[in-house]
Amino acid sequence: MTVVHEPVDGWTEPSAADRLALIQRTNTVAMVGVSASPARPSNFVATYLLSSSTDFDVYFVNPAADEILGKPCYASLTDLPIVPDLVDVFRRPADLPCVAEEAVSIGAKAFWVQLGLWSSEAAKLADDAGLDVVMDRCLKIEHARFHGGLHLAGFDTGVVDSRRAPRGH
Repeated sequence: MTVVHEPVDGWTEPSAADRLALIQRTNTVAMVGVSASPARPSNFVATYLLSSSTDFDVYFVNPAADEILGKPCYASLTDLPIVPDLVDVFRRPADLPCVAEEAVSIGAKAFWVQLGLWSSEAAKLADDAGLDVVMDRCLKIEHARFHGGLHLAGFDTGVVDSRRAPRGH
């Protein structure tokens, strides 16, 4: 199934090679909207980004939490002790333009909007300010895809369809 997104004036989605280059030049990642709940996708991605699979320094932005996965949480991007290379966003679409403005204001280099999320307004704000923009992509999946890790933590399970094998097989 092909997903058609609202176009963003002046911006085109980065190619796989562009996404790989972005990941390769990223050292610090700020995750905005990361959840303390292990059932949430953001927590799953955070666990991966903190693992030995990546070399990223990861910072969490969640004003409702003091700590997630043993790491401190910050109330906003402006409260971070560093300027992140990449801002990875897990927020509602309506919140994305404000997060893009904050990413621009702190001098981040890239604005990454997670799988299933799209905001033409946020992309335009970030792109116009010179940030690399990726939308509707998962940083964990993209990193694993380029680094041979899609077999880890639930991807490439070998299951081709949803039917279970008969018992005893």
